[in-house]
Amino acid sequence: MSGSKAYQFIQLGVETVKGTAVDATHIWRGLGTPDNQTTVKRPKENIGYKPHVDRTYISDKLAVLELAEIEATFEQLPLILMAGIKNIATGVADGVGSGKKYIYPFPTTSDNDIKTLTCEGGDDIGAELMSYGFVRGFNINGKSDEALKMSANIQGRQWAPDTKTGGLSLPVVEEMLFNPSKLYIDGTTIGSTLISNTLLSMSLEVQTGWRAVATASGNLYFSHLEHSADLMDVVMNLTFLHTSGILAEKANKDNEVVRLIRFLSEGSALASAGTYSKKSLIIDLAGKWEEFNKLGEMDGASVYNAKLKGLYSSTAAQFATITVVNEVAEYADEDLS
Repeated sequence: MSGSKAYQFIQLGVETVKGTAVDATHIWRGLGTPDNQTTVKRPKENIGYKPHVDRTYISDKLAVLELAEIEATFEQLPLILMAGIKNIATGVADGVGSGKKYIYPFPTTSDNDIKTLTCEGGDDIGAELMSYGFVRGFNINGKSDEALKMSANIQGRQWAPDTKTGGLSLPVVEEMLFNPSKLYIDGTTIGSTLISNTLLSMSLEVQTGWRAVATASGNLYFSHLEHSADLMDVVMNLTFLHTSGILAEKANKDNEVVRLIRFLSEGSALASAGTYSKKSLIIDLAGKWEEFNKLGEMDGASVYNAKLKGLYSSTAAQFATITVVNEVAEYADEDLS
């Protein structure tokens, strides 16, 4: 009997020691399949044979898990952020409230550490396992009348046959919605000035800066990770209705003025309120407008497409931070169900 698409799965576990595989604790409620990017090479040689002969070798191994774009949820987004931005797998209690705060600041004057993931994938015929999984890049985006979406590129050491971790329950998740979201744009204090009736779409594109480094360490797969400033990139693309406030932002682009952007998406009420009363996603980003495309049109309305390049603001002492508030106590070994 052949494998069934209905039984395909992705499961994740948060590693205690980088590269040491753990049992999965989380069923990923989305799409993704293992991709083996092992490099096979064939030496060049003059040996009197017309066809290529069967001399090949493997020079290195790399495993990739592309988490395809699916609805972003308050409960599962931290799995991406902890493996790409900062090693935060335990929520901070929100005072007397039931909310747990997961705050992921991007590195500025010193490197962050990150969590790594053990990833399982397969179907009813068999499973494969990848350890040392880290997030090379991810995207969070949304537009009117839809849920926010998330996707990620996870890289790890190698895919190898394994046994699926059984006994996990489907996690209870809540989708982040675009329409209830809010946008703030400021010059001095982030989150002060609400921009209403303007934002049509948002896309946050992140290259985390982490890369696998292969050294002579006894294995074909990589031995550790390095963080590169040249590879780290944070960009926010926004589509606006043309208003007087957005025209002023275009002038800020022309004058190279630093802008502080906050995108806030709120969900259902927490069981008990603290500083936060609802599940929340907060994206804070300092930078300058890199693009403000010429005036366009959407359904008869004038619109602008703009791109903010994330840059450290020495005046505001801010770069980029993503905060998620949910009611998950911790991710290291907790079944989210």
